[in-house]
Amino acid sequence: MHLSAPEERILAGEEGPGRQKAMELLVALGDIYGAKRLIPISSAQISGASFKTIGDAGILFLEDFSKTAKVSVHASLNPLGLDLRHWRSMGVDASFHEKQSRIVRAYSTLGVEPSYTCTPYLAGNRPRRGEHIAWAESSATVFANSCLGAMTNREGGPSALAAAIIGKTAEYGLHLDENRRPRVRIDIESIPEGLGPLAGYVVGRIAGKRVPYICGPHLTADEHKSFGAAMAATGAVSMYAYSEPGRKDRVNKLEIEEEISLPASELRECSESLAGDSEWDLVAIGCPHCSSAELRGMARYLKKRKPARKPDVWFCTSRKAYARCPSEVAILKRFGRVLCDTCMVVAPIEKKYRSTASDSGKAMVYLPTLGGQRASFRATNMLLEAISR
Repeated sequence: MHLSAPEERILAGEEGPGRQKAMELLVALGDIYGAKRLIPISSAQISGASFKTIGDAGILFLEDFSKTAKVSVHASLNPLGLDLRHWRSMGVDASFHEKQSRIVRAYSTLGVEPSYTCTPYLAGNRPRRGEHIAWAESSATVFANSCLGAMTNREGGPSALAAAIIGKTAEYGLHLDENRRPRVRIDIESIPEGLGPLAGYVVGRIAGKRVPYICGPHLTADEHKSFGAAMAATGAVSMYAYSEPGRKDRVNKLEIEEEISLPASELRECSESLAGDSEWDLVAIGCPHCSSAELRGMARYLKKRKPARKPDVWFCTSRKAYARCPSEVAILKRFGRVLCDTCMVVAPIEKKYRSTASDSGKAMVYLPTLGGQRASFRATNMLLEAISR
């Protein structure tokens, strides 16, 4: 991979050991993937923020980096393993909190924005069409590529941090136009109410590593958020193209290698297969984090209802969304905890719960593996009905 003279100086350690280490990582990745050069980025989204996912080794890595490096572009951070203000009510122990605090301090020293959300595009880090970025959160990556028109690979936490420090990333994968072209067409007949996340769940399994071209019904921005997140969880999909009824096809049909029809019946079958338990210890909504619009919509439904006694309830969101709708948050708090900084996937919920219901296709992948949960999928309206009366 060709490096400019200033990049060579960084690699040689002339700008300090932190920037040298970051450049070494970027060069290694570039060589592995056959990149010809480094390109500037406008922002980074860094994963590896929860102690649950990075452990003691991750803390040492970050603390070492933070001694000699700072980010040079706008860099936001993924959810932590706890709500910084209400961690005790989550059942998190003091030892976990202490180690999570070390992670927070390290990222703060590095200059990373303390956003603690998987939806940075709703919290101030929103790239423009055509901008190159280095984002590590899978659900945010697929949204940035597909809905915002930015250009990023699905980075790992260390590579996104290295890119943030240098302000550049290796030019390969989805940074190149030829790799952003769809290869499989998937026609979605219709999406039954509430099953949008499962449409993404099924599409991800079909597409695998390919960029899919999807023809389906209209989806709102929030529905695309959940749709893409599930797709990225069940497949290696970091981008999709989407066309709604009545719109002219936007892809070269000659590049499509396979065409697949996805009937509504298959989505209902998927829903039945993920139904799980009929009773749960926890209902968790907000994977990816709830937007302000979603918080308002749930509050409207629950406003005149009363809480049911069971189960526990988490509404997971960002600090920005939380602050935008205080009256709606107050309504939701009658029914459960409105948590910021964290989510059910990266929090140590296995310490307190065994069976969790969620409206997230992504959570259906990670709750059983990372959380040790018996996971049950329900549409959002069904969960709201279950937690109220």
